Amino acid sequence: MAALWGLVMGCLLCLLSQAVTAETLNGFELEGSLIPKEQILSGGPPRDGIPSIDRPRFVDADQDDFLQPESPVIGLTLAGESRAYPISILNWHELVNDRFGDQPVLISYCPLCGTAMVFDARLDGKPVAFGVSGLLYNSDLLLYDRQSESLWSQITGEAVTGARKGQRLTLLPSTLTSWQRWRQQHPDTRLLSTETGFLRDYQRSPYGDYDRNGRLYFPVAFLSKRYHPKERVLGIQIGDQYKAYPFVELAKRPTSEPLIDRIGGQQLRIEYDIDSRSGQIFDQQQRELPVINSFWFAWYGFHPDTDIWRADSTN
Repeated sequence: MAALWGLVMGCLLCLLSQAVTAETLNGFELEGSLIPKEQILSGGPPRDGIPSIDRPRFVDADQDDFLQPESPVIGLTLAGESRAYPISILNWHELVNDRFGDQPVLISYCPLCGTAMVFDARLDGKPVAFGVSGLLYNSDLLLYDRQSESLWSQITGEAVTGARKGQRLTLLPSTLTSWQRWRQQHPDTRLLSTETGFLRDYQRSPYGDYDRNGRLYFPVAFLSKRYHPKERVLGIQIGDQYKAYPFVELAKRPTSEPLIDRIGGQQLRIEYDIDSRSGQIFDQQQRELPVINSFWFAWYGFHPDTDIWRADSTN
């Protein structure tokens, strides 16, 4: 009888353990998630296994001794100051918690989706610090805020679990471009230093040729074969409409002059550089709008109803 009772209790404990595991991952509670729990996957590293940079150091542009002219950087100008964040560093850290004066900002990059995004790091009027959860949704990184431990989808900018579930971060205009192009446009820029406090080989990508080959490491909800999975696109949201500008299409234009387009009744000006696969979008008041420079598969995976600008169309 005792043996039978022990077997029953063992089975119950096993079932309970499986239930707990199904509701938590990397120590994060998934109960009530806004996205399907079964689509939240471990990327491999544990929570903070990919360490964010929380005390960034910067050097003057002429002190750079490791970037090539074509090296990609995330460029950000705020409060009259320009800074560049090399992708070769972000490949190893994904997040930089930074400040421009009193303005806290979060620089984020997902190497799997090629998404370079900068957010206002204030919630409810207070600064918030973020870390790398080690989890993915639609192949895109899920970050977490250290105050509430809510999980946030990078591409949507929305908290999908936790106390802040449903809140959204404000996306700021930034540019994914080449170091040479950014430096020419912003000669007074400061550059994120390789003195990050961590021992990493910033001359080597831990992802090899991932950004050029056609392979995906993780599943996504929607796939389109219209373009190469890693084709870069400029994606923008106007109201409830989404539109992508693939650089392979922009390259077909007979001129490099800015493109004038309309979305949701708004006239937009798209400025772009084919060589660096970089671009910016402005409204009629000449205000720069936030865009997402990403791989095609990532943009489509989150926005399968997206419009697409094509060189052979008039839209």
